[in-house]
Amino acid sequence: MDLGLETAAVVDVDDLDEQHRLIAGALPERPVVLGGCCCTHVGAGRGLAQRHGRIAVVWFDAHGDLNTPETSPSGNLWGMPFRMLLDGGGIAVEDAALIGARNLDPPEDEFIERVGLATSPGELDGVLDGVVGAYIALDCDVLDPSEIACFMPEPDGPSVEDVFGLIERVAGRVPVVGIGLTGLVSDPANPPRLRRFCAAAGVIS
Repeated sequence: MDLGLETAAVVDVDDLDEQHRLIAGALPERPVVLGGCCCTHVGAGRGLAQRHGRIAVVWFDAHGDLNTPETSPSGNLWGMPFRMLLDGGGIAVEDAALIGARNLDPPEDEFIERVGLATSPGELDGVLDGVVGAYIALDCDVLDPSEIACFMPEPDGPSVEDVFGLIERVAGRVPVVGIGLTGLVSDPANPPRLRRFCAAAGVIS
């Protein structure tokens, strides 16, 4: 998918830990990370936290991605990356938010309630307090299926304008140190929308 960006690195390995390590090591100053599943965000989030210190992660997703191997009904790793990032120690729960989720497994609901993870736009200001910047993890299935072509569409999502406004809101509070775009399928209508998100984050002009 061509967004008109210069390619800094391509990571194409099967081992997930190696993928995370290579992504973290290849990040340019303010990366735009394009991935298949949301596991891409783990290496990006870890690498940016190592580089900048205390950052927030704003995770836009129709799904929670908060399972573990023990709680996952399917065993699919793409249902676990946000939890990997939070459990890995680089990102604190109080510096993270899950926005737009509407298809959660019971263990994910339990985790959210137990740790007090922010799940609404109204909680973003608190999440951004005290951080030096934010990484935006945007699984495009957060959007309503009428708005974008994506891999795992879920009904009743926000519009492009809604998400654009939230990204602008984050960028108005703290520097956006990177943005990741995942869950996409090939569609000629997608790149202009994705460029808008990157521009709202301030990572491209």
